[in-house]
Amino acid sequence: MAEIVLMSDPKIAAIPVVECGEPLVDVRVGEPLPVDARKRDGEGAFAHLREGVLARLLEAQGLLPDGVRLLFVEGYRPPSLQRAYFERYADELRASNPGWDEERIRVAASRYVSPPEVAPHSAGAAVDLTLVDADGRELDMGTRMNASPEESGGACYTDAEGIGRRARANRRLLGDVLTAGGLVNYPTEWWHWSYGDRYWALGSGAPHAIYGPRELSD
Repeated sequence: MAEIVLMSDPKIAAIPVVECGEPLVDVRVGEPLPVDARKRDGEGAFAHLREGVLARLLEAQGLLPDGVRLLFVEGYRPPSLQRAYFERYADELRASNPGWDEERIRVAASRYVSPPEVAPHSAGAAVDLTLVDADGRELDMGTRMNASPEESGGACYTDAEGIGRRARANRRLLGDVLTAGGLVNYPTEWWHWSYGDRYWALGSGAPHAIYGPRELSD
């Protein structure tokens, strides 16, 4: 497996953001993609993305074979919610690894939840998604979506060994169409893809990110 740059790496925070001001849009309007309700919140924040990210998802969906579609699960995440997710997971790691110092906790937590200050979800730049068949059944991806490294034994990593042949083929299909659409993957989570954020800038070679953290009401 290739070396993975985690969200906690200082080189991610060092990437500048030149905010383009593109709006967040509700992906449910017009129903261009099937939207799962498992991450639904009262304000519907989960169903928002930057306009350009949605355009690239639709481009990717057009590359899928007949009978297969993208299933949108979560996009935008308010900064306060991102912080709560990160702190909750860090607390779990502290409890199970009492000998770890705070830097090790932060690095380990970033495999699964981005540090709030660099989180692509809070910029409306990231999407968690999977593939479904024509009847809406999720395809085999080797783990459930949002399986932690501990729960999955590391099988949540995009290029993990030990997953079945069908799951590997489905991950490859998902990756091929999203990469063609210009998105980049966070390699510890097969379901997490982004465009326009700091991690995308690192992976694509862009000089800066174009989307920074924001509130839904901005």
